[in-house]
Amino acid sequence: MKKFNILLIVLLIFGCSNEPVEQNTNPVAVSLIFPDNNQECNQGVDVSATQSSVTFRWTASANTDSYNIVVKNLNTQSTTSLSSLVNELAITIKKGTPYSWYVISEKTNSLETAQSETWKFYNAGDPIEFYAPFPADLVSPAMGSTLAGITSQNLSWSGSDIDNDIVSYDVFFDTANSPTILEGNTVSSNMDVTVAVGNTYYWRVVTKDSQGNNSQSEIFQFNVE
Repeated sequence: MKKFNILLIVLLIFGCSNEPVEQNTNPVAVSLIFPDNNQECNQGVDVSATQSSVTFRWTASANTDSYNIVVKNLNTQSTTSLSSLVNELAITIKKGTPYSWYVISEKTNSLETAQSETWKFYNAGDPIEFYAPFPADLVSPAMGSTLAGITSQNLSWSGSDIDNDIVSYDVFFDTANSPTILEGNTVSSNMDVTVAVGNTYYWRVVTKDSQGNNSQSEIFQFNVE
C-alpha cells in the first residue's frame, strides 16, 4: 500500500506538468563574417576594370528559410537587395568604393524577420596609400523625428576610417533640404545647434582626414513644433 501511494504521488506530480512548452520559432539574427567590418576587402574576383565579385559570408540562422542581403554604396547611397538560400552570396560591386551591408533572416509564411548588425568595408580598387573616411553615420535626432518645445538641439554622429586618421567634421545645418550653411567644424562627434518652433531642419556631416580626403553623410531631417 505504501509503494502504491508513492507511485500515485509521482504520477500526480508529472501529470500536473504536462502543459505544452512554447518554443520560439521566429528567425534568429545572423553574425556577419566577411567582408570584415571597417576594413579593406581585397579578396574580390575581377569582373571588369571597375567591378569585382565579392563573396559575402555570415553564420547560418535558426528558424530561417532564406536570407536577404542588403548592400549600400556609401558614395551614392544606392542600395542593392539580394536573396540567398544559403549563408553566403557572391555579389558584383564597384572597386575602390566604400560599402555597408547587413543580412535579414526570413522564414516562409511568416512576417517575423531578424536583422544582423550593419558592417562597413572598402572594396579594393587600384592600389592607393590612403583611404577616404567612411561617410559619417548620423545618429540623433533620428531621421524624420519631431521634437517639441525646444530652442536648441544636439546633433550627433559617428565616424570611422580604415586609416584611423579623421581630423575633423564639417557640420552643415539649414532649413533648406540640401543644407549648404556651414554651422561649424569640430573634432567631436556632436554639435549643439539653435532651433525655432515651426521649422523643419536638414543636416549633413562632411568627414575630413589628415590626407585631405573627405566623405559626405546622408542628409537627415527633423521637425520642431
